[in-house]
Amino acid sequence: MKNFWRVLFLLFAVSFSLTAFGAAAPATTVLPQQFAGWQLKGNVRSSNNPEEADGANAAALKEYLFSGFESATYVRDDGRKLTIRLARFQDASGSYGAYTFYREPQMLDEKIGDQGSSLNNRVLFYRGSSLVDAVFEKLTVMSAAELRELATLLPIPAGNAARLPILPGYLPKQRAIKNSEHYIVGPAGLSHMGAPLPADMVDFKSGAEVVLGKYSTSAGESTLMLIEYPTPQIATDRLRQIDAAHPQTSQQTGVATLVDSGPLYDKRTGPIIAIATGPLSQSEAKALLASVSYEADVTWNENTTVTKKDNLANLLVNIILLCGILIGFALIAGVAFGGLRIILRRVSPGRTFGDPDEVEFISLHLGEGRSESVSNR
Repeated sequence: MKNFWRVLFLLFAVSFSLTAFGAAAPATTVLPQQFAGWQLKGNVRSSNNPEEADGANAAALKEYLFSGFESATYVRDDGRKLTIRLARFQDASGSYGAYTFYREPQMLDEKIGDQGSSLNNRVLFYRGSSLVDAVFEKLTVMSAAELRELATLLPIPAGNAARLPILPGYLPKQRAIKNSEHYIVGPAGLSHMGAPLPADMVDFKSGAEVVLGKYSTSAGESTLMLIEYPTPQIATDRLRQIDAAHPQTSQQTGVATLVDSGPLYDKRTGPIIAIATGPLSQSEAKALLASVSYEADVTWNENTTVTKKDNLANLLVNIILLCGILIGFALIAGVAFGGLRIILRRVSPGRTFGDPDEVEFISLHLGEGRSESVSNR
């Protein structure tokens, strides 16, 4: 009995140790131990709490489907340091949205990852579903190339998770202010960017997505806001509510309404509502809105190329080959059956197939009966 309790206690202790070890084991991190001559100093710090990534904008990170945060310090042999903060998201649209959220207007474009920007010693870029914020202690001519190598080590999501949002592509390029594009998927991000419409008017619960852009006009800087809904019917209903929420300055739909920041011009194209506001004339607003035109993407899933399987001539050849194979099998079966019959007749005559002189065909003898009847007459 004592041995039984000792064994039970030992099993319990081993189980507890394994559980504790598994709980204490660090999760797999995205940041590498080394890249481009940079060596990790210490350990990679990770967390799933958006408050640790950015306490002031944790709500916006959640809207972009934040899934994890990592930070690490790297050093080189010459003593230089590099601090990297990496935010992970569930898909590439989340990392892109967060990139537009943190990108500053004065940043310079960089060819790092899928898209990058830099300002002094700071470089911001996203790759797949990861957003990287790197701060160099001292920049060199190779700093951008070093981060490009880091970008190649970051994982790429598979399937639809790797797709970027389509809505930003509808923003006009002409007279657009650099780095003014912001992709928004929730009320926290919308309020942070100072959009012309409040979140309750946009109605993110219906599945809306928003993109903002700044444009140069004759009187200053204007804002173009695009709101995409799942269906054109929802967009039509929301546009009606937007127009009803503000006093009209014209009886024509979509010309102008008054808001706190000035006149508001709007229109609908497919499931997208385009809103232009700011110090711009009616002609400029109409021109800006006219440059937004929804085009449905049609995907043809059927293969349009002619393969060997779909080729008619190839099908006929295969039919001929199949007939030849069947004829061959028939000949082989006939020869085998006939040969087997002959062998069995020789080995065991009269037992299996009867006497060799036995007539094997049934004959009605119709001719003999007819000749006898004629002779009798």
